[in-house]
Amino acid sequence: MKVLIVILFLAIVASLGSALVFLMQDQGRSGRMAWALTWRVGLSILLFLFLLLAHALGWIDAAGAPATMG
Repeated sequence: MKVLIVILFLAIVASLGSALVFLMQDQGRSGRMAWALTWRVGLSILLFLFLLLAHALGWIDAAGAPATMG
């Protein structure tokens, strides 16, 4: 479970990095940067939906402070 989340997160960061490289190389004259950013948005949405599904199915628990103190 954690491995899949880490892989998706690393793919998001790699896509963002490739968009930066395409920005520097092409200087905005080609669509490669936009394509890389589109992939980043898609992967981010996929990761978010996966986390929601995993929480709903009980595969992961929410971390944080308890709802009631005392």
